Amino acid sequence: MGDTICTGLGLQVLWLVSMHETRTIVLASASPRRKELLELTGLQFKVDPGDHKEDMDLKLSPHELARFLSLEKAKSVAGKYSNAVIIAADTFVIIRGQILGKPHTEEEAKRMLALLGGMTHSVITGFTVLDTDTGKKVSRSVETGVTFKKLTEKEIDAYIRTKEPLDKAGAYALQGLGSILVKRIEGDYFNVVGLPLCPLAECLKGFGIRILE
Repeated sequence: MGDTICTGLGLQVLWLVSMHETRTIVLASASPRRKELLELTGLQFKVDPGDHKEDMDLKLSPHELARFLSLEKAKSVAGKYSNAVIIAADTFVIIRGQILGKPHTEEEAKRMLALLGGMTHSVITGFTVLDTDTGKKVSRSVETGVTFKKLTEKEIDAYIRTKEPLDKAGAYALQGLGSILVKRIEGDYFNVVGLPLCPLAECLKGFGIRILE
């Protein structure tokens, strides 16, 4: 009987290990910055941006909106996968009560940068982790303060000519040339880039994914 119990437990452990090893982690984002950040954790994952269309005009507080948008991104791809953990995020800038998403034209980028110059703004990232098998989901949001130096029109035009501001939240990339526009950061650097790694890693523990253990 002892041998039988031991064998049964061994098979159960092997099954649990096998299930963990075959579990798929999916980053539901088209952002190359988020992909690069998640790669820093050493996790093996695939990228599936889904087809969710953002609605920045919803009547929600900024933190509620960030969490809601990330949840909708996660849900947009969850149906494609079984035994998977979906990670999704959404980032935008808040200044003087105005939400700045991604500019799609040079004119939009110029308007955003003119607003940010010499001012402190907030960068909010909402992220969601969703288990496709159990339906468990957790959405959180992180806020970081960023202060820009004063910007001349010549500096704004020169930065826009690099094309870097286009399709970046708030029209700048902290990890790129946009770094020279920033005087001070208060909070999580990675949050500004698009994925707050420390809070995400803590959240993933609740889904059985431990990066340093």
